[in-house]
Amino acid sequence: MSDLLAVNKLRVVYGQIHAVQDLSLTVAEHERVCLIGANGAGKTSLLKAIAGMIPHRGGSVQFAGRNIAHLSAHQIVPLGITLVPEGRGIFTRMSVAENLAMGAYIRRDKAVVAVEIDAIYQHYPRLGERRHQPAGQLSGGEQQLLAINRALLSRPRLLLLDEPSMGLAPLMVKAIFETLRLAHQQGVAILLVEQNAHLALAHSDRAYIMANGQITQHGNAAELAQDRSIQHAYFGE
Repeated sequence: MSDLLAVNKLRVVYGQIHAVQDLSLTVAEHERVCLIGANGAGKTSLLKAIAGMIPHRGGSVQFAGRNIAHLSAHQIVPLGITLVPEGRGIFTRMSVAENLAMGAYIRRDKAVVAVEIDAIYQHYPRLGERRHQPAGQLSGGEQQLLAINRALLSRPRLLLLDEPSMGLAPLMVKAIFETLRLAHQQGVAILLVEQNAHLALAHSDRAYIMANGQITQHGNAAELAQDRSIQHAYFGE
């Protein structure tokens, strides 16, 4: 598989803090990759830098063969990268329907968008029942499902997710990862930051381990899940 995303020697600095230090990673077309690390490792900074939400001090970000490191977020989304941030980032005062419509704002095929939104309501009845209510009235899990489906309506080639299961009940976590599985089946590549290392590795093809702004290990996700040092550090074993 060819690389869809190629990050090379990326550096992100906040004042005196080097959040990301000469970091390199790749995500191939249709691949699922997870990024695991302790709080403060630089994972969120990396995702935001890829998505054009924060500047970087050096290195390159190539997407589909194009250098996007100099582009802002609103220029990157139409190229095929969408970020579901930590905390979901939904518009709480807008309705569920308005949130979903915002996900498809770059598209011109409005009739097709309407069909896809209707399919979301059919698949997630709770969102359909509350389509006209403020999104802030949804439960945390429902808000996360809304955020992911809103992102998918932009038809990304690469979906970035920052801690999608944080603070959610097991049934909601299952629903979220089923949504990601379906998106992957439809050809979407995924770069996932996830606090639950066991869950992340089980739903990924490859994995990177991050500490202090750097990659310390990477490889096949199933193999890393059997690594005793990773089990000890991240599984509590």
